[in-house]
Amino acid sequence: MALGARGLMNVQYAIKDDVVYVLEVNPRASRTVPFVSKATGVPIPKLAVQVMSGKTLEEINFVETPSVDGFFVKEVVLPFKKFPGAEIRLGPEMRSTGEVMGHASRFGHAFAKAQMAAGTPLPVEGAALITVNDFDKGAALKIARDFHRLGFKLLATRGTADWLSRNNIPVTVVNKVSEGSPHLVEMIERGEIQLIVNTPLGRRSYQDTQLMRAAAIRYNIPLITTLSAAAASVNGIEALQKRELSVRSLQRHHQSLV
Repeated sequence: MALGARGLMNVQYAIKDDVVYVLEVNPRASRTVPFVSKATGVPIPKLAVQVMSGKTLEEINFVETPSVDGFFVKEVVLPFKKFPGAEIRLGPEMRSTGEVMGHASRFGHAFAKAQMAAGTPLPVEGAALITVNDFDKGAALKIARDFHRLGFKLLATRGTADWLSRNNIPVTVVNKVSEGSPHLVEMIERGEIQLIVNTPLGRRSYQDTQLMRAAAIRYNIPLITTLSAAAASVNGIEALQKRELSVRSLQRHHQSLV
């Protein structure tokens, strides 16, 4: 309202010490807009153009938050496969080359569809490699137990493996590349690892895992770098194990709600 802008805006925020800062406001649509339009069945860009031309929300009869049926998951498509040798690390700069969407009545299936559409489908069996920083070890216990419950063989680098073993979780120790052969990159190349959970902390840690990450990208192994994504992956794998995916168009989905 202070800017006197009408219609869609893309706002970038930063939060430090519980203070919210507005970095920039762009009077344009973001890539979230088509995602929300498809999820709700509401043509938001068309409505926004009418608002920009002077009409009010009451005049175009858009005064309630659109309802959402089921779960819609947006997943980023990253360019690492197209640029071999690039540092496989996310930061503040824009790295995505697009987004995809998965929809289902349950979150697990929606997340699994989004991963499949992004080109890294979730495995339903095999071995999961877990290597996390010290701050994440406590939360990683549940992730490890969940993968074990789903029938996955657990692999871990030495520090993570010691922590899991002390908490009675069966795990096999694997070497980092710097620890010598046989190491985890060789295991990836032999097809012995189907999923990786890796949460490095600090530049040195990122450098230690660069070869592993590059191998994961090269062999299309799901590379999960946050515990929230790991929990979502567990949800998706469990859903896939219980029931096969079903598919229908967004048009059919929204028509069924009329």
